[in-house]
Amino acid sequence: MFKLIKFSAIFLLLLAFMATPLAPAYAQKKLLIRDAEIENTIRAYGAPLFEAAGLNPRDIRIFLIKDDELNAFVAGGQNLFLHTGLLVKSANPEQLIGVIAHETGHIAGGHLQRLSKRLRGASNMSLVTSIVGAAATILTGRAEAGLAVLAAGAQINTQNLLRFSRTQESAADQAGLNLLERTGQSARGMVEFLSILEGQELLTTNLQSPYVRTHPITRDRINNVRNFLAKSRYANKPSSPEFVRMHRRMRGKLRGFLMPPANALRAYEDDKSSVESRYARSIAYYRIPELGKSLALIDGLIAEFPEDPYFHELKGQILFENERGAEALGSYAKSVKLLPNSALLRYEYAYALIERNDPALIPQALDQARHATRLDREFISGWQALSIAYGRKGDFGNSTLAMAEIAMLRRRRGEARRLATRAAKKLKPNSAAWLRAEDIKQATAKKK
Repeated sequence: MFKLIKFSAIFLLLLAFMATPLAPAYAQKKLLIRDAEIENTIRAYGAPLFEAAGLNPRDIRIFLIKDDELNAFVAGGQNLFLHTGLLVKSANPEQLIGVIAHETGHIAGGHLQRLSKRLRGASNMSLVTSIVGAAATILTGRAEAGLAVLAAGAQINTQNLLRFSRTQESAADQAGLNLLERTGQSARGMVEFLSILEGQELLTTNLQSPYVRTHPITRDRINNVRNFLAKSRYANKPSSPEFVRMHRRMRGKLRGFLMPPANALRAYEDDKSSVESRYARSIAYYRIPELGKSLALIDGLIAEFPEDPYFHELKGQILFENERGAEALGSYAKSVKLLPNSALLRYEYAYALIERNDPALIPQALDQARHATRLDREFISGWQALSIAYGRKGDFGNSTLAMAEIAMLRRRRGEARRLATRAAKKLKPNSAAWLRAEDIKQATAKKK
C-alpha cells in the first residue's frame, strides 16, 4: 500500500515510455533518480566542460535514469540524461567525463535543434517536457530500496527521436575532445568508453546497448579519437584525487541502493575498510534491515568525516524511515547546515519536521520548504512540502498558492488558474503572495 510522501535520500521519477517498436530496455517503465550527492558529482565533472562550451552550468539540468544499461543522451534543450548503469560500470572518472564531454558537444553543436521538428511532431511532445512539466506526486510504500517514487507520465519513441547521425556523432566527438583539451583533461576515458561499445555494433539490435542504438559507433570515430589522444598534451594526465574519490563514493552509494542487499554486501567482501565499502554496506544493511550494523557503519564514517553532509543525510534517512523521526531531525539539520544550497536536503529536513506532527516545528518546516523552492523553483516536492506546512499552520491562502505553483509546473493551466483565484481570495491584497497569485491568473487566462 503506497503512502503519501515518505521520502529518502534518492528520489525516483517514474517515466512510462510508450509501447511502440522500441528496444526492450525502453519498452518498459523507466525510473529517474534524484540524489544531491550524485547530482553534485556529475555537476562537478560537467561544469568545466559546460563553461568551456559557452554554456551556463546552471542551465544544464541533470537527470539520472535508473537502468543498468550503458547509456547517456541529451534532449529537450540543455538536459543531460545518464543511466545508472553508466555511472556504476564506468571504471574511472575519465570514462564518465568523456561521455559528458561528448554529450556537451551535441548541445553546443546545435544537434538538438535539428531534432526539434521531429520532437515537436511526436504525439506526446518531448521527453523532457513530460518529465519537467508533469505532476510529481511522491509515493512510496516500505522503503524496499530506500527510494521514493514520483509518478509522472512520459511517452516517447526514444530510439527514433534521440538517434544521431554518424556525422553528428563525429562532430560531437571532436567538440568533446576540444572541450577536454581546453579544460586540461585527458581524452583517454572517451577512447576507453568507445572501445567498450565497439564490439556491440556486431550484435543484433535487441542485444546492443541503447547508447550504440542512438549513438552509432564506427571504427573511423574511434581512430579519430585515438589520433587526437596521441597528440594531446594531457593524454596521460590522471584525474584529480578528488574526482576519483567522488567517483568511488558514487558507485558505492548506487550499489548500496540499487543492488539486492546481499549482492551489495558480497561486492565488498574483500574490502571492508574503504569509504565506499562502508557507505555501500551501511545502505545495504539499512535496506535488509539490520539497523545496528547500518548505524555502526554510518556513525563510523561520520566520526571520520564529521563535516560530510551526505553521511548525516543518510543517517537521518535511516532513522526517519525506521520510525525514529525525533532522532533523525538532528542529522537532517546537520546536513542542511553543511550544504545549505541543496534544495533536496532542505526538502528532506522540511518533511521530517512536518512528519513530527508538532505545531511548534511547523515554522522550521516552512523555513526549509521556502528555501527549497527558492533554490529550485521547478522542484515540485518542495512546493508540496510548502503547501502542507502552510496548511498545518492554518494559512490556507499560501497553501493553495503553493498548489497553484505545482499546477503551473505540471502545465495544468486551468487547474493553476482555479487555485490561484482561490488563493487570491484568502491572501492580503497587494501582498507579495497575492501579487504572485494574480500573475498566475494572468499567465493562465484564456486568450481571446
